[in-house]
Amino acid sequence: MTQERGIAAQAARRDGIRRRHPVAIGLQPGGDRVIESHYRASARASAQRWALVASLAVTAAARPIATAVAASAPSCSAFDHEHRAWTRLLEQYVKDGRVDYAGLRREARPALSGYLDLLSAVSRTCYARWMREQRLAFWINAYNAYAVELILEHYPVRSIRAIGWWPGAAFRTKFISMKDLAGGDLSLEDVEHGHLRKEFREPRIHFAIVCASVSCPPLRSEAYRAADLERQLDDQARRFLADPARNRFDPTSRTLHLSSIFKWFRGDFEGTLPAFVARYVDPATAAALREPGVRVEFLDYDWSLNGR
Repeated sequence: MTQERGIAAQAARRDGIRRRHPVAIGLQPGGDRVIESHYRASARASAQRWALVASLAVTAAARPIATAVAASAPSCSAFDHEHRAWTRLLEQYVKDGRVDYAGLRREARPALSGYLDLLSAVSRTCYARWMREQRLAFWINAYNAYAVELILEHYPVRSIRAIGWWPGAAFRTKFISMKDLAGGDLSLEDVEHGHLRKEFREPRIHFAIVCASVSCPPLRSEAYRAADLERQLDDQARRFLADPARNRFDPTSRTLHLSSIFKWFRGDFEGTLPAFVARYVDPATAAALREPGVRVEFLDYDWSLNGR
């Protein structure tokens, strides 16, 4: 009897174990399927826990990065629409339209790089908030400053057309970083044709942007500014057209000798060329240009460097 009770007690304990942990032992009908179901459920729960932990870790890691990016992004209101940094360089290294490239390269390359960094940092969001004059001044200054930078990168050089493997390659070289504003790097041609000409339809830009050549319009000793832009563009047109080396009128032969700029971009100048020029020259010449029978000829372009 004692032995039978011991055996019965062991069986009862085994039954109790089965009742408390049937899945772990798997000794009831269908036990194999229960075990499989249990491990699948455990695996899913474990995967969910790890996914949650990973998500929290990524979020935590991304938060300081996003904060750093936001902190490093310049405020829209911080942009200097007076372009004072560029004006300081122009006042010091440009005289009568000629540029002291050697001095600029030797003494002020970091200052120019700093100004270019300010231009490159402009975002689409900020640009969209600007007035037309602010945008136009931005692109004119950008063209002129990056043209100077291109010369300094290859200085000494006799002409901008000597840069690259073929004439004109310099204008198609994408070295202007505008990743946020323009989606990538731009060339001088991109700035001129894709932004200045396309966006503004302003013929006077051709008297303001300077491609580092003698026959280009003279580089001003000040930056273009939104608040003063209309006066600056008018003054630049008058200066360019009053320079007999670049444009002149012969009253005897009634021939208007114009820069090749007027030939290359004829469609940008409304009306006849004599009528357009008449708006920016002295009264006597303007009256003669408005008379019928004025002939137009185009001068050869001097691509020599506009250095001094």
